[in-house]
Amino acid sequence: MSQRRILITGTAGFIGFHLASLLLDEGFVVHGYDGMTDYYDVRLKQRRHAMLLQKPGFSATEAMLEDQASFDRVADEFQPEVIVHLAAQAGVRYSLENPRAYLDANVIGTFNVMEAARRLKVAHLLMASTSSVYGANTEMPFIETEKADTQLTIYAATKKATESMGHAYAHLWNLPTTMFRFFTVYGPWGRPDLALYKFVDAILEDRPIDIYNHGDMYRDFTYVDDLVRAIRLLIDAVPVRPADGVVRDGDSLSPVAPYRVVNIGNSDKVRLLDFVDAIEECLGRKAIRNYMGMQMGDVPATWANAELLQHLTGYRPQTDFRDGIARFVAWFREYYGK
Repeated sequence: MSQRRILITGTAGFIGFHLASLLLDEGFVVHGYDGMTDYYDVRLKQRRHAMLLQKPGFSATEAMLEDQASFDRVADEFQPEVIVHLAAQAGVRYSLENPRAYLDANVIGTFNVMEAARRLKVAHLLMASTSSVYGANTEMPFIETEKADTQLTIYAATKKATESMGHAYAHLWNLPTTMFRFFTVYGPWGRPDLALYKFVDAILEDRPIDIYNHGDMYRDFTYVDDLVRAIRLLIDAVPVRPADGVVRDGDSLSPVAPYRVVNIGNSDKVRLLDFVDAIEECLGRKAIRNYMGMQMGDVPATWANAELLQHLTGYRPQTDFRDGIARFVAWFREYYGK
């Protein structure tokens, strides 16, 4: 059993909880760091942490990432071999209301993580970005080697900023860094602000659901277990600065740094109305549909090219969205007794 030490930010969050759980089950020693902000129900975050604390090898600190002294102290005491940075102020829509929260958490917080990784000379720094960085790009499926300079929200802009910061640190300090771009993650223990959670909750309570762009939206829905399995495999796919500056076609590896961007998505473009149909079928009841125009800052479609992930790890997400919805609904009904 491996006893590698991994520091994960955001372990009380949706994805961080699932990743920590997977790594602990594989015998890793994990320290979680989470600010427990009240962007959504803190009880859900507390429950996730409580479950992790029941597993051997897990410890946690509750503090804000913007508190550099606190994060430095934790990193120095834990001495991680690898840092996986998942903590962020999430949500496209909330970024319209409170943009400063995104700068504080996503830019300053990420800078603090990078500084600790540089100082401790970790073997690999992995950080979460988002498919939202593709912004107004229209050529799909999105591939990591295409330009992504047209972000449409401050959330996406802060994530693109962290990609640029990560590249600079990888180049300056020879710090192996992998950024992953997530595509519409869903599953048990998900965030209450995500579409699946809101839809299931509303349908069970006979409240209407808001369907933007009149349902003419497409998403690459990625099941959370698939996502964290991909992250686990990418931990071992450490980028190396190419000695001659030559990079393989289709690889986003930097010619001047041990740095790479990797899409993690299902490579399957699903129409939002088909997603809603599947939820209705799973629940055995119809939604009250409130069709609306396009939401400000939103994009009509996302779709990942996941060939680089498969090349690096031999793995690609493939859970069918209907199966994923069924697993989420089973969790939701049990957790809320509905």
